[in-house]
Amino acid sequence: MERISVAYSPVPTAGSSIKAWWASAVVYQVYPRSFADANGDGMGDLRGVTAHLDHLHKLGVDAVWLSPFYKSPQADAGYDVADYREVDPLFGTLADFDEMLQKAHGLGLKVIVDLVPNHTSDEHAWFQEALAAAPGSRERDRYMFRPGKDSVPGSGDGDLAPNNWKSIFGGPAWTRVTEADGAPGEWYLHLFDTKQPDLNWENAEVKEEMRSVLRFWLDRGVDGFRVDVAHGMVKEAGLPDWEGSAAMVEGATELPGDAHGGHTEAEEPHRAHAAAAGSTAPAAAGGAAVTAATAGEGDGHQPVSPLYPPSPFFDQDGVHDIYRDWNRVLAEYDGDRMLVAEAWVEPAERLARYVRPDEMQQAFNFDFLLAGWDAARTAVAIEASLRAAATVGATTTWVLSNHDTVRHSTRFGLKDPTTFPKGIAAEDEQPDAGLGLARARAATMVSLALPGSAYLYQGEELGLPEHTAVPAEARQDPTFFRTNGVERGRDGCRVPLPWKSGEPGYGFASAAGTGTGAGTGAANAPAAPWLPQPESFGVLAADRQDGVAGSTLELYRAALALRREHRLGAGSFVWAASHEPADGVLAFRNGDVLVIANMGIAAAPLPDGYRVALASMPDAVTGGDAEAKTDLAGARKLAPNSAAYLLAG
Repeated sequence: MERISVAYSPVPTAGSSIKAWWASAVVYQVYPRSFADANGDGMGDLRGVTAHLDHLHKLGVDAVWLSPFYKSPQADAGYDVADYREVDPLFGTLADFDEMLQKAHGLGLKVIVDLVPNHTSDEHAWFQEALAAAPGSRERDRYMFRPGKDSVPGSGDGDLAPNNWKSIFGGPAWTRVTEADGAPGEWYLHLFDTKQPDLNWENAEVKEEMRSVLRFWLDRGVDGFRVDVAHGMVKEAGLPDWEGSAAMVEGATELPGDAHGGHTEAEEPHRAHAAAAGSTAPAAAGGAAVTAATAGEGDGHQPVSPLYPPSPFFDQDGVHDIYRDWNRVLAEYDGDRMLVAEAWVEPAERLARYVRPDEMQQAFNFDFLLAGWDAARTAVAIEASLRAAATVGATTTWVLSNHDTVRHSTRFGLKDPTTFPKGIAAEDEQPDAGLGLARARAATMVSLALPGSAYLYQGEELGLPEHTAVPAEARQDPTFFRTNGVERGRDGCRVPLPWKSGEPGYGFASAAGTGTGAGTGAANAPAAPWLPQPESFGVLAADRQDGVAGSTLELYRAALALRREHRLGAGSFVWAASHEPADGVLAFRNGDVLVIANMGIAAAPLPDGYRVALASMPDAVTGGDAEAKTDLAGARKLAPNSAAYLLAG
């Protein structure tokens, strides 16, 4: 069938009008326990981060985001905070943090720290006070304590939980306490692990405490905060029963047959499939175009939020009052301090409410992450995200992996590269590593060429895969245990990084550290990393890729340099004439750069009059002269599973 040429109009963007550093920044996520170990105890630490900041500076990123390093019993890898103003001894001291911050700023890197406001650790002083206090006390009002549903004098003894909510990590969301007199007592809410009791955000003391925490770190010089579970905190009045089952990633009810947490085309409810109002995205070959009006009609996709009926504990309107308050706190400081929301909220128009001018500065764009390796889905996610953000004058973020998701280099190597499993074990489908990496490199080039801000997860610049064979006895993610292994958990993406291929632990730990090297008998030998590393990490170690043409590390450096040179983060966006998502081809222009990604199964033609500035794989472009305009006889082709940046001339 003959193709009809389509003239595309520019998609609105707000990047060029926002001058703050964060509007177009590339932010690198450091997961401290797995980044680098400076003292040889097998656990990453702040001094390890400091020692490798030069790597990030050379990579070309603008900022570093650190996952929690606060004092914590580590029930959920630090997302169970016992003291928001102290560094956990596992990671060092406040002096170590200050040294890291000073060096980062000296290299021109901004520093963002994690903030966990939905819940504390059960070892936080406040919760310990609550356990010792009586029902109805000031101490208990800081948390979500409630009597049992049947606590009616003469008719019940409170054995039933206050409602039927389920934990995001599996199991019930309520735990009953034993009172001081030894009798069964009230219940407390924990949307995550039992060791993570939810704070009561209707309580004025809670609000003032978190303002104080913000100021503590702002006074030390941090440039912003990544807000964990930013769509949580506020619960619907009355805490009504809800039959749904929310998840951190999909935000959706799991259906029978989805034992390992992966979704299928029929079950998956993301609005990444539904176009923004007024836009149309071509469907896959043979299908009809998807529009905002038709999304959900017989295609298995819901036209409204996938949490239907809506969740009584996520994305409540009251969260926006909190962020308006925090916005005023940040405005007290110079330097364009920022907040970025981890908010699993759909559709894109609802997520945009978090980044209105008087609220947060950014929100993670999970529609883009969830689109998978699919041109039509990715095209819809890009356009819907840009349009929704523009309605509130905000920029968009682009992210493909983080500490809660299977790495995209692995997801894209699965039989269905749009699948989103909740971890992978040895008995599950194993990815095609080479194919996954090729697609991941191409997808990264797409994300780095889009206007707005990009977030990278540590190790993706090395092309690291998910560790898909972490032994059950080595796993530490509470989701694995609370679901009895049905959800494999997030350990596979959290494996310590390989820095030097020829050293124990691939150089993750410093041999000059203080570890005793348990079982080695050698003084000062580093301990084994806290999670086992796969053998594949050896050839992917940073020292094996540094300066090697065609390596993933050098590709990232080149793409980031080109992004800076052409100011793509603050650029514009329009679909290119060669954009054919029905054929698997994604093509757009940002300023003077033409970006083409071939997600199809056949080679795609490259237009004449352009030279290839960067390709995702060394053999991505075939035929003709890649540096000059060619005639039809020598027409260039872009191989499947590849992407290229082209410049006129």
